[in-house]
Amino acid sequence: VQLQASGGGLVQAGGSLRLSCAASRRTSSNNGMGWFRQAPGEERVFVASIDWRGENTYYSDSAKGRFTISRDYAKGTVYLQMNSVKPEDTAVYYCAVARSSSASTQSSAYRYWGQGTQVTVSS
Repeated sequence: VQLQASGGGLVQAGGSLRLSCAASRRTSSNNGMGWFRQAPGEERVFVASIDWRGENTYYSDSAKGRFTISRDYAKGTVYLQMNSVKPEDTAVYYCAVARSSSASTQSSAYRYWGQGTQVTVSS
């Protein structure tokens, strides 16, 4: 199983970034997917998730109103559009495939994890 996250980089505060995570359709087509992030010295925390149909989404309070999660079913890819980014968004962002078809905010609900992509927001 391979999850390939991309799209991270250096961006100025107030700017935008789109993260992508490609998974094999066999792995992700009937599963919820999510994004988590981990800042230096902190635990990994939930950012956003989407169910297998793309009908239900969940966001952390910090992401709500600024980030949008979406998925391309045919490509087996999940995206995280990040707008109005802030320095506190700086972290390594991880995508994950859930154990079920639902979207979850809990890391324990995810079976497969990508390698992470670094997002750095400068002030």
